[in-house]
Amino acid sequence: MTDHALRDDTTTPPPSGPAVLVGQIHTLIDQLQTVNLTGCSDAELVDVAVETERAIARLTFAGDRQIVEATERDLPRKTGHRSIIQFMTHRLRMANPGKRLEQTRATASFPDLTTGEPLAPAHPALAEAFAAGRVGSAHVHAVLDVLDQIPHAVAHDVQVAAEQQMAEIAVEHTPADITHLGARLLGHLDPDGTLADDADRQRRRNFWLNRQRADGTAKLNGTLTPELVARLEMMLAVWARPGMNNPHDAESPCGSIEDADPDQLAAAAERDDRSPAQLNHDAFNALLKAVFDDGMLGTSHRGLPEQLIVKADLNDLIREAGVATTATGTLIPIPDLIKLAADAQPWLAVFEDATAVPLYFGQGKRLATREQRLVSFARPDGESCSTPDCRVPAAHVEMHHAQIDWGDGEFTDITNLTPACTRHHHMVGNQPGQYTTRMVREGPDEGRCTWQLNVEPGAPPNPERINRRPDLPRRFAEHLKQVREEIHGPDPASGDETRLEIREVIGHQSEAPVNRGLSLKDLSPIELRCAALLGLNKI
Repeated sequence: MTDHALRDDTTTPPPSGPAVLVGQIHTLIDQLQTVNLTGCSDAELVDVAVETERAIARLTFAGDRQIVEATERDLPRKTGHRSIIQFMTHRLRMANPGKRLEQTRATASFPDLTTGEPLAPAHPALAEAFAAGRVGSAHVHAVLDVLDQIPHAVAHDVQVAAEQQMAEIAVEHTPADITHLGARLLGHLDPDGTLADDADRQRRRNFWLNRQRADGTAKLNGTLTPELVARLEMMLAVWARPGMNNPHDAESPCGSIEDADPDQLAAAAERDDRSPAQLNHDAFNALLKAVFDDGMLGTSHRGLPEQLIVKADLNDLIREAGVATTATGTLIPIPDLIKLAADAQPWLAVFEDATAVPLYFGQGKRLATREQRLVSFARPDGESCSTPDCRVPAAHVEMHHAQIDWGDGEFTDITNLTPACTRHHHMVGNQPGQYTTRMVREGPDEGRCTWQLNVEPGAPPNPERINRRPDLPRRFAEHLKQVREEIHGPDPASGDETRLEIREVIGHQSEAPVNRGLSLKDLSPIELRCAALLGLNKI
């Protein structure tokens, strides 16, 4: 055999056993997705559905083993990823890598650091049921939530027995049942609550503001320590009383009940039809408003003023429709923004093509100015960190010199700056696992920053990526217009829109030109910039 033939043989090795098996799985799935189900009897169809769900659980368990192997081989670092979570998110495309990793650590077998021999899973009974497909991921997480609440003071053998009991429950019950039955088991393990100590309470404390839902509302979840419970209950006792802090009653007293006029409070209480939960909500909102108004948050956070900073589209303000975005990433309906701006002091970024503030400093400054921060936030991609798939909002980012580091000669000009969260900002460099960035200077992505994850020498390069966000309002308007034209034909109307008077927004608080009854369309670009940078009620 010639050397050339030998090289040809070694460059195309046959697929390994696991790769062949995965290929066979995909072949079977192709068939399963298109197989005719009408030939199944009712009983057989139920059995097929049950076994399909069992197969999904078993495949997940097999995938967890692969995550362990990838971790042991240090594949996240070799492929340029900083952590196993980042590897699972971007390379394996997992939707919830944190919970998946928690599941893996609980049910998968890791090798011994000394001998390399596989160790027993952290929860062996649960792992056995998961590997057999008798429980799924939702069951596993429900069991782990229960086991996490067992006090540390409970004896080890009792904890092992509890794990076996919960695994047995998981095989026969739904995840919701697991939570309910787990509470009963916890009550049996610590009936009088004496085993739970302050360390357990501190370990379980949390306070989560969940993501906004489609209507703009969000749920608040938390496990509070006794100290915070006491403070919160006292606040609600004096702020969440009927008649107090009612946003829908202009005569409702604001603040604490101790400072309210008794007659005014009594009259407001007669008109108050809010539920206890709504009273609590409005009291909490009023307290935070007082904190903002008193300046208790300080004067600056990462170069931005400690106020509500809101970015709104000019056309949305004119139409009084759509949503605005705050620097913390919150979406606010435009009508709510108008009411908010009438009695608050938000910074409203209404930007056009020109500017009346200095945004180019060359080497004269290293840190971005407040004006540059505001202009950056007002860009189409300025609402969050510019790293792809990162959603850290503008209020928590730094300004990154995207092309060259300032110390190497980069100018602190607005065209060179891009928002970057602290974690990704510190990951910029020329080593594997770090990012190389640059500003796009032309084309549809002009002004955006590209991020490229560096790999080890010899590895295939990762592509440059941009944190693009679809322009949903514009695209939806285009789709809606197309649908209406298909149904009704072209609209003969010229599309005149109701103009929003700025004086309605600022509440007649200024002698500036905007108080002369002018609309946003009547202002020059410079006046719009001034409005953005000085605050609506300070124009």
